[in-house]
Amino acid sequence: MNVGIDKINFFVPPYYIDMVDLAHAREVDPNKFTIGIGQDQMAVSKKTQDIVTFAASAAKEILEPEDLQAIDMVIVGTESGIDESKASAVVLHRLLGVQPFARSFEIKEACYGATAGIQFAKTHIQANPESKVLVIASDIARYGLRSGGEPTQGAGAVAMLLTANPRILTFENDNLMLTQDIYDFWRPLGHAYPMVDGHLSNQVYIDSFKKVWQAHCERNQTSISDYAAISFHIPYTKMGKKALLAVFADEVETEQERVMARYEESIVYSRRIGNLYTGSLYLGLISLLENSSHLSAGDRIGLFSYGSGAVSEFFSGRLVAGYQNQLNKEAHTQLLDQRQKLSIEEYEAIFTDSLEIDQDAAFSDDLPYSIREIKNTIRYYKES
Repeated sequence: MNVGIDKINFFVPPYYIDMVDLAHAREVDPNKFTIGIGQDQMAVSKKTQDIVTFAASAAKEILEPEDLQAIDMVIVGTESGIDESKASAVVLHRLLGVQPFARSFEIKEACYGATAGIQFAKTHIQANPESKVLVIASDIARYGLRSGGEPTQGAGAVAMLLTANPRILTFENDNLMLTQDIYDFWRPLGHAYPMVDGHLSNQVYIDSFKKVWQAHCERNQTSISDYAAISFHIPYTKMGKKALLAVFADEVETEQERVMARYEESIVYSRRIGNLYTGSLYLGLISLLENSSHLSAGDRIGLFSYGSGAVSEFFSGRLVAGYQNQLNKEAHTQLLDQRQKLSIEEYEAIFTDSLEIDQDAAFSDDLPYSIREIKNTIRYYKES
């Protein structure tokens, strides 16, 4: 039975800053941001927005009434959870109007969580072919003003509807996983921002890709020529490129150029949004599918998922005939083009205007989904 992605969509908040502006404000060469890490813009979110509002906004655009009746599982992959106990998926289930007899839960393992959700969903659908599973990656990547990680921040969500006989991508049964107990990036309880060993994190990412790629090829008897493209987890767009160059340096030049050309297509949106944590791999997949004219039905797409700490996975899928008809390039371009550019002063004011969960308050926001009230530490949402 074929199982895979039937629908896919992303949402980002309607605010951004220009990375050249940020570079000037931080008194660094703009090329350090635009070339060194490969970022042009960075999504910024207000305190009235969180992973639930992002997830609901991403999912609403692709779900029909029949989907809401067929979905029997809602999975959110995130490392920006809003509660230590209650899963954001439970709130999302109600906001979207999914039928009541469904399982809803949250998965955490840094940026890997959504991939774990996909694999769980795949197994569930194989056993229950009529089921549909909603998997959403939703996060707010924050490191603090003037921190080393500031230029690799971002916010938003990617929603995916997984089904049997999907219309975009069918998953192969070729997953190769790797777990290593490494403190390259972590956020202890009570800490607002993560702790990062930047050099180690970059090295573990590259080494992890080497290991899972080599083991994957040996186990499945494949090589780079079997893949039309490879999408990567993208904390910043230069990161995947570093991994590509490290692993495929010995490949023939034409193969290197082909894979790198597809990679450039996969980072078009990430250059304008920044780091989505759990959603970055799947934002890259959307970008690849919507910005490449070199893909065809049956093409095999490799997917490298990485979550610091560290868990990695390499797996693949094949494009379905007519997949282009299920994409939303025009809407995604419009979403990005219509955002409001913030000055650095406006960005810093929004960043420091944090949500005080212990203080009752009411809010007003024009977005379809937003936090409308905090009462007794409970977030109440304005619904679309």
